[in-house]
Amino acid sequence: TTFTPTADIISGIYSQIIGHHLKGFEMVVQKQTDAIVNATIETLQLILSTPCFLPSAKKFHYQFNLRDVANIVQGLLNTDPNLYKGGCMKYLRVWAHECYRVFNDRLINHSDMQEMHGIFEKAAKKHFSGAGVDLVELFADDNLMTSFISVAMGNDKKYLPIRDIAQLKQTLEEKLAEYNETFAEMNLVLFQDAMEHICRICRVVDFPCGNALLVGVGGSGKQSLSRLSCFIAGLDIITILVNQTYGMADLKLDLQLMYVKAAVKPGSPHAFLLTDGQIADERFLVFLNDFLASGNIPDLFAREEYDSHFGAIRNLAKAAGVPDDRDALFQFFLDRVRKNLHLVLCHSPVGDAFRIRGRKFPALISCMVVDEFHPWPRDALTDVGNRFLADIPMPDDELFEKLAGNMAEIHLSIDGANARYLEAERRHNYTTPKSFLELINFYKGILTKRRLAVENNQERLEKGLEIMEQVQTKVDGLKEDLQIQMVQVAEKVAATNLLIEQVTDESEKAAVEEAKAKVEADSTNKLAQDAAEIKAVADGELAEALPAMKAAQEAVDCLTKPAIQELKNLGKPPPACVDVTKAVLIMLK
Repeated sequence: TTFTPTADIISGIYSQIIGHHLKGFEMVVQKQTDAIVNATIETLQLILSTPCFLPSAKKFHYQFNLRDVANIVQGLLNTDPNLYKGGCMKYLRVWAHECYRVFNDRLINHSDMQEMHGIFEKAAKKHFSGAGVDLVELFADDNLMTSFISVAMGNDKKYLPIRDIAQLKQTLEEKLAEYNETFAEMNLVLFQDAMEHICRICRVVDFPCGNALLVGVGGSGKQSLSRLSCFIAGLDIITILVNQTYGMADLKLDLQLMYVKAAVKPGSPHAFLLTDGQIADERFLVFLNDFLASGNIPDLFAREEYDSHFGAIRNLAKAAGVPDDRDALFQFFLDRVRKNLHLVLCHSPVGDAFRIRGRKFPALISCMVVDEFHPWPRDALTDVGNRFLADIPMPDDELFEKLAGNMAEIHLSIDGANARYLEAERRHNYTTPKSFLELINFYKGILTKRRLAVENNQERLEKGLEIMEQVQTKVDGLKEDLQIQMVQVAEKVAATNLLIEQVTDESEKAAVEEAKAKVEADSTNKLAQDAAEIKAVADGELAEALPAMKAAQEAVDCLTKPAIQELKNLGKPPPACVDVTKAVLIMLK
């Protein structure tokens, strides 16, 4: 049976560790070795004895143990003696910072945070009062420790407190700009809570075996802040693409590639970014639980593959003083994996999945640093509103502040309604940061549509006025043309009247001529009638003469050349022949 060690045993162990580290610090800091260790142990004991910090269905991850003490000590050992001079307050604020990161960041509500702060103050007052420590200064706001600001300033990587929030914001904005130049652009608003989360994630992945469990509702920025934090810490991000066919074999293959990248080639720090939505099979967590607990995932590689990897790292192991045997190389391989491969799990607290997974796979809680993403405060909502409304043209900047403030008030006012709904219906309704972003987009969409409608109406009005102006101009021109044409019409009317008079005279003359023509026509008609009668008579006579003419023709046809020659040779033709020839001569004439 394993029993929890007593406070004296814990104090003896960690006093030796911290005391050895503090040998390079000023004497005033070295004297606080026992006080720091005892205050840490006192804090853990007070937490374990406080009812609100006991695990429950809602607070199942409130699991405080000696691992938390080790995490605090790990942060304290990350300091440089040359940077903590001028008294012990600066180093004690590192202790306060680590206590907040280890104990306070996993708390889910404001009341638990206040209770935790009271425990910190109680432990500090008890153990640091001899050094004349001012508790107000010790627990002052904006106590954030980072190692990336010193790098950003061109110095070596050192674990230092920030000078102020403005310095932190400037550095993070520069890093965000670098990230956007390298990867897909992220439109992040770096309000204070977001910057604090970035510092927390950077702190976790900066430590060996550091794994972060980010708990928050959808849209709170877990993935975006994780990507930026890993970029700042110099980690390459690895993600998996889960589809309908993605299964255990695919995850195993991806984990093999991650292990090789972390331990063999290139052997550089990597971050495995995973979301709860990518856990398509609960068996995925079996691999992750083994990775978090020891790094050893059974049957991840075949024996021949392990031998190949051991051969690739044998020189590194030899340089590190590791014996050249299989077990030692295997442990060296796992140590490199745990040092260089950091799991960042983004999980939503909504529903029972998080609680069930935490119970079935305890390493998700005990071997990861929990960072709870709380609802955005009013100033964060206002900053986000100002950022996303900035691309909308407004008459003045004051209107932006009013709009952002109004949206923040609307978003926060829903919390009370959610509480009443839960009390009445026993059902949860979550108002997430994503809801706030949707509210902004909804407003922008409506505003754009309304402005477009107004612009269309304005354009139609302007076109109407322009058309009316053009019509008026044309009407004025037509009036001028009409006046000119009226003069021309008057002249033409006069000419027409004159023409009418002339036509009238000519008509009268034409009437006289017409009367004459009528008389002539009557005379002509009578002559024509007479001619018709004569013609009829002539036709009758002709009809009568035709038979005779035909007979004559037939008689003529009987004449022949010899007959005519005979007539010609007559010296004195008979009288009958003379008469006939005369008659013929008359007819021929």
